[in-house]
Amino acid sequence: MLGRGGFEARAADVLGAGGPDVALHLRGPRTDGATLFGLAQALLPAARRSGTLLFVNDRLDVALAVGADGAHVGHRSVGVRVARDLLGDRCWLGASVRDATEAARATAEGADYVFLGTIFATPSHPGEAGMGLEGLTAVAGTTAKQFHVVAIGGIDAARVAEVLGAGAYGIAVVRGIWDNRDPAAAVGLYKDAIASALAATK
Repeated sequence: MLGRGGFEARAADVLGAGGPDVALHLRGPRTDGATLFGLAQALLPAARRSGTLLFVNDRLDVALAVGADGAHVGHRSVGVRVARDLLGDRCWLGASVRDATEAARATAEGADYVFLGTIFATPSHPGEAGMGLEGLTAVAGTTAKQFHVVAIGGIDAARVAEVLGAGAYGIAVVRGIWDNRDPAAAVGLYKDAIASALAATK
């Protein structure tokens, strides 16, 4: 995604469409730190104007250097406990997990939320069917009182209501936003779907 032409402008539009209930995760496993730092630094003003949170994935040094709102660690990153020790309490910390055991460990080590997935089949994980709504409920039910479970993997706007209904606090999206011709408009579609789902439960 970062290698596509015009990413910075598209990301700024996404930040403008976000707001305080949305976080943009800047992630580039094969992108050097200097490039990630430059992108984060360039996008931070747009995030501050809209109130959208800006997170940096994997690169704690970049998150700290730019004063990002949060950091996120994956399975190839440093552990949650080490990340929390380095970050202190100054920003959000999330972790990617695959099951309830990993979610409980991340909680104990200082994560504020987890990305749980994949929920549905997605091209980024070929050959995997996903854990489905049942798997999501099994994990969210054990952790809901401790921290937030954010579902990821194959979630389009039409599936938002059922994912939230299965216990997720929120959703994380990659292709649903960035493969859309108008990523900012896609953010609006997801926000509307979330608002409708929440209204239906009241």
